[in-house]
Amino acid sequence: MERIGAQAALAKLSGWQAVDGRDAICKTFEFADFNQAWGFMSRVAVRAEAMNHHPEWFNVWNKVDVTLATHDAGGVTGLDLELAGFMDSIAG
Repeated sequence: MERIGAQAALAKLSGWQAVDGRDAICKTFEFADFNQAWGFMSRVAVRAEAMNHHPEWFNVWNKVDVTLATHDAGGVTGLDLELAGFMDSIAG
């Protein structure tokens, strides 16, 4: 998979940010409660597994912090852009 870079991905996404010190993008998703956050993570996990492309993430109660980069490519690729778009579409 060819790198597109964080800046190119950010131009196509809303609310995502570049990660300092690496070619990656990140976003914090906030939900009404833990159940909604966990449901979001479950839906993303199914999609990520189907794509064979897995996010770096951290969850505390109603927040999910996500970082996306394609490790094999050494930075942001179309896979990250696709997964970020899916996350945005289901987050509400």
